[in-house]
Amino acid sequence: MSREFPERPVVGVGAVVVDGSRVLLVRRGNEPLKGEWSLPGGAVEIGETLEVAVAREVQEETGLQVDVGPIVDVLDRIRFDPDGRARYHYVLVDFICRPSGGTLACASDADDVMWVPLVELNDYAVADATISVIQKGFDVVRSGSWTPREVHWHSE
Repeated sequence: MSREFPERPVVGVGAVVVDGSRVLLVRRGNEPLKGEWSLPGGAVEIGETLEVAVAREVQEETGLQVDVGPIVDVLDRIRFDPDGRARYHYVLVDFICRPSGGTLACASDADDVMWVPLVELNDYAVADATISVIQKGFDVVRSGSWTPREVHWHSE
């Protein structure tokens, strides 16, 4: 299925990866959001659980392994073309995550990756909807401890 002008919405995942008062951001290398700072994430592949998808996407884009926590938010990300057709339509499931291994490095479809203090998000022109998800993620962290969800990688 094409991601551009899809026949139906694409299911995607995002990771609010938190380290103290910082969140992990990637600068997108491809459409949609090319050149914009956002959360690591991407489309769920056939046969993947949401948890596996978010862990895989974070590792592919940033080199980090993460513990996947609870769902933070579910939202639509729709971009229309000038004629009003849905050029991109994602249903995104965002999870709170913590780094658990790996080495931070820009990879996959990301042009850059960095830890950004929560108070500096506006300096990176992060979309309002993304800032809202990040704030909700920090609220989950502040509410107390959470147990990582089980992530079972399917071996072929």
